[in-house]
Amino acid sequence: MAAWDPAGKRRRPPRLLWSLLLPLLVGGLAAAGKMKVVEEPNSFGLNNPFLPPSNRLQPKAAPSPISGPEHLFRLAGKCFGYVESTYKYEFCPFYNITQHEQTFRWNAYSGILGIWHEWEIENNTFVGMWMREGDSCEAKNRETKVLLVCGKNNRLAQVSEPSTCVYSLTFETPLVCHPHSLLVYPILPEALQRKWDEVEQLLYDELITKQGYKKRLRELFEEGSLLKSTREKKEDIQLRHLEFESVEKCSKEYKRLSNDLQKLSDLLTQHGIPYEPVL
Repeated sequence: MAAWDPAGKRRRPPRLLWSLLLPLLVGGLAAAGKMKVVEEPNSFGLNNPFLPPSNRLQPKAAPSPISGPEHLFRLAGKCFGYVESTYKYEFCPFYNITQHEQTFRWNAYSGILGIWHEWEIENNTFVGMWMREGDSCEAKNRETKVLLVCGKNNRLAQVSEPSTCVYSLTFETPLVCHPHSLLVYPILPEALQRKWDEVEQLLYDELITKQGYKKRLRELFEEGSLLKSTREKKEDIQLRHLEFESVEKCSKEYKRLSNDLQKLSDLLTQHGIPYEPVL
């Protein structure tokens, strides 16, 4: 029996309506079955390219100059990704390491886990690459040690966090498969090789201690730009000591130094010692 609407017009039978809609629904589902869902990295949060530069990742320091075995220099300018759980890690040799949270939260985390700093050297071998001065983490900065191991292809193989805010990455590459590929001595200039020979002889003759031996090697590696100079750190500390929190403290320190200078000047004059006054 046909249905009638309040206006007195005859309605279309429900079965007929479904017979017309059913093909459209089936066709729509079939088309949906052919659609591909593409998972792309999250574009929200701190790594959003549409954010102003001030809100993007801001490195705390510039990378150190490229150093070490020359055959590894070809890795410079390249980046290698690794996805674990909801995080994507990106390792750019001789540049930095970053971490990006792969979610659609508006404030998804993105951060720098370390910037290329120096090599770790043990027993005449480049043990790993240290990436330091990453983003702040509690009272320190994040840092990462990258271990280079033999592999068929260049790839980031493993990421872990052995201690809070200190990460460990394993990078596989065919560039280190040769047994001598990570030796330190052969890549040094002749002048530094001679210095190393002299240090080894001093240790053999027991003219220096083991501690003195390590110190001299450290200085030698710093001269070869394989390690970051510790002198730079001392200079930074000295500069920080020269900074004052207020003009009042600066004035007090100036008066104290002026009084000390005057006392020294009077003492020199008293003993008839010539000197040039400081202007």
